[in-house]
Amino acid sequence: MVRKAVILCLSLLSFSLSGFAVKLKDIASIEGNRINYLIGYGLVVGLKGTGDGKATQFTVKSLANMLQKMGIVVDYNRLTVKNVAAVMVTAKVPPYAKAGMRFDVEVSSIGDAKSIQGGTLLLTPLRGPDGRIYALAQGQVIVGGYEARGRGASQTKNVPTVGRIPNGAVLEVNLPFSGEVNELNIYLDNPDYTVAKLVQDRVNETFGTQVAKALDSATVKLSVPSGYSVVDFLAKVENVELDVPRISKVVIDSRTGTIILGGDVSINPVSVATGSLIVKITEEPQVVQPPPLSGGTTQQAERTTLQVREESRRIVPVKGATVKELVDSLNEIGATPREIISVLQAIKAAGALKAKLEVL
Repeated sequence: MVRKAVILCLSLLSFSLSGFAVKLKDIASIEGNRINYLIGYGLVVGLKGTGDGKATQFTVKSLANMLQKMGIVVDYNRLTVKNVAAVMVTAKVPPYAKAGMRFDVEVSSIGDAKSIQGGTLLLTPLRGPDGRIYALAQGQVIVGGYEARGRGASQTKNVPTVGRIPNGAVLEVNLPFSGEVNELNIYLDNPDYTVAKLVQDRVNETFGTQVAKALDSATVKLSVPSGYSVVDFLAKVENVELDVPRISKVVIDSRTGTIILGGDVSINPVSVATGSLIVKITEEPQVVQPPPLSGGTTQQAERTTLQVREESRRIVPVKGATVKELVDSLNEIGATPREIISVLQAIKAAGALKAKLEVL
């Protein structure tokens, strides 16, 4: 029942995608208008005995180096601390951010720390791909999980070795933005010649002049018309509405058994049958006692029970199925999500599936 409900929701989702206009900013990005990633290495201190162990040498050496820069000389070979954890600090900076802007950072343990809950990240420089320092991070780490330990048991919820610091970083360098450009590009999230041509036509229609030109399946070149600033022009461009044609596609996540069917997915007439071989092995150890006065010892004998059962299911014809008909037919023969994945792959291999098949 749950499987049918889930797949039915997917079917309804695929039908609801038709007949709706989307804004250009929902399917494309403007050149330069992208997220910037930063990364840094730091130390989280103040932990309650849940930090890195002595085997994590780089944590101890990092702590010794930091203390030395503060004028405190210590021998890292003699340092034994459990309230410090080495972490990697990552952040996503919005486009065109300016110096002084604050943003969140994510803190992840890279040693053998049990938890970084309650710790404080010391001042950590964040670098870009070019090696330059763009921001500084520091603050109290907030963890969404916990770990409780006793002598004989422990309990963990979520991931206590990963946390966040809201507004924990401050940008030190302005990200560049040129407001004087006369030409720029739009990049489609999913390259398609039909959509690129559609974007070109709709933008030109909106401005009443040839300001857009499709260069390939992913790129549309824009020219800022006279009388418009770059900001005004892009604000109007990104809100242009257009009807994007649906793409018949089946996406399969083989790890989780998730199947997403989008667009008008249909198949040519085929017959489908699935079967499974079930092998059950049961171990039943038995205690064997020696005869009285024999001087023998009690032994444990292993007894293994092997059961093999093959399920047979009837062949079900599927004729020109839509999404719902295909799912109903597979449910009729009692197919599990894993079996449905195998059936879809086999139908595609047979050339009967009228859609692109993508396996994650």
